[in-house]
Amino acid sequence: MIFESRSYRVLLVSSSEKFNGAILPLLDAGRYDPPVQVSSIAAAKRAALESSYDFIIINAPLPDDLGVKFATDMCAGKSTVCLLLVKAELFDETRSKVEEYGVFTLSKPTSASMMEQSLLWMAAVRERLRRMEKKTVSIEDKMEEIRLVNRAKWLLIEHVKMTEPDAHRYIEKQAMDLCVSKREVANDIIHTYQHHI
Repeated sequence: MIFESRSYRVLLVSSSEKFNGAILPLLDAGRYDPPVQVSSIAAAKRAALESSYDFIIINAPLPDDLGVKFATDMCAGKSTVCLLLVKAELFDETRSKVEEYGVFTLSKPTSASMMEQSLLWMAAVRERLRRMEKKTVSIEDKMEEIRLVNRAKWLLIEHVKMTEPDAHRYIEKQAMDLCVSKREVANDIIHTYQHHI
């Protein structure tokens, strides 16, 4: 798999020494950075403010909260993947609250093999989110280039009295002739004529 060589940052939110002792061996150093461990939702919130995490594993309940809102907040608009472990009797109710936010839920007690499988699912989702982030950045870059080129074209129209098609061709030709991007040509034009604005 492509992502096997990637290392994931993990925040482990659990007040159970038994659970921690069982999961830490699964978070081996080759695939995961040393996990950050906290024992309350308040501490988890502080940790999430200080750093970003690929995975957040919440072993509910915690001394100060069940962790449902924290899990949904961490998944909303971010590229963090959350796993919320809850007691069997709370599983259906909790799952229905968090699934629309993309939070994975797992019923306790669970097994090491189920945890390993869950970590693999989390990695697959994290990689999908990573690809989406790259596409978003690429689209934003392209939109910014279009804005700059349009601004440069209007400056050429205004100051050099070119037509819009001529200004467009000029920018494209300059980019090809100079072996640079249209963005660079546009930035040069903007820099040249911006003092006239």
